[in-house]
Amino acid sequence: MWEKVTSLSNMLLKVICFFFCALIAPNFTGEDALLPAPQNISILSTNMKHFLSWSPVIIQGETVRYSVEFQGEYERDYADESWIPICECSLTTATVCNITEDISATVAYNLRVRADTGTRRSEWGTLKGFFNRITTSLTPPLMKVIADGYHLLVELEDMGPAFQFCVLYWKKGQESRQKVVKKVSSVIHLDTMEAGPDYCVKAQTYVEAINRSSSFSQTQCMRAQGGTSMRLPTALLISAGFAMAALTLLFITWKTSKILQYSCCPVAVLPDTLKVSEPPTQLILCGSEEDEQCDLMVHVIPSEEVLRLWIQETL
Repeated sequence: MWEKVTSLSNMLLKVICFFFCALIAPNFTGEDALLPAPQNISILSTNMKHFLSWSPVIIQGETVRYSVEFQGEYERDYADESWIPICECSLTTATVCNITEDISATVAYNLRVRADTGTRRSEWGTLKGFFNRITTSLTPPLMKVIADGYHLLVELEDMGPAFQFCVLYWKKGQESRQKVVKKVSSVIHLDTMEAGPDYCVKAQTYVEAINRSSSFSQTQCMRAQGGTSMRLPTALLISAGFAMAALTLLFITWKTSKILQYSCCPVAVLPDTLKVSEPPTQLILCGSEEDEQCDLMVHVIPSEEVLRLWIQETL
């Protein structure tokens, strides 16, 4: 009898313990065993740069870290639906992850995020639907139109190696004759402008990997810096330069001729003592010292002849 009572008591105690454990088990599972999974997972993709973001998991007194994984078409179809961790976003405290380098193909991707405190972790929070980089938002490039004299240049924003540029330009009033330039470089020489009219430019980006283009940028117009108003001063300056050069050449020629004249054919200056004020001049011509008498000869000699005779006597 006593044994039956003891057995019933043990059974009753086990039943009470079972119900008690069943009552408190959900509390331990929800608070101690698992963290809440990240919510509001979304992607912002612009100009082939992709960022996954989510709402933070708040746990008082603990630092929550996050890990991100992706699954591409190959992993789904040929690798047993495996997931690839993104190393740059493994156990990070940030709530945004740059997944650009990992989204390297134009296929549908799955993405998921998990929270972790070191001792506990959450279930995976998964992005709703697939992400394909073909849906990225493309914007027109920042553009600066430059007039370098009569040369029309355009400087475009460097957006990375995946981007090419399509540039349209035309002479204002001739929109029907637009020209297209497709370049990879960010600085492009478009044309040599005529003086007077404005030239207008607009550009768009193109990504060959996804075969898509952006919209066109706002149109910018520019006029040649060497316009008609600048031609007259330039012509005057050139003419003045030629005139100064001609005058300088004439002066140098005249000065050189004078120097050569005085060097090769000097002018003899008559001394004051030989200058004769009266036209007739009398000279007494004598023979040698042995002659005792001299004949008095009177000649009327011009002053030039007097100078010549004086020079001969001096020599």
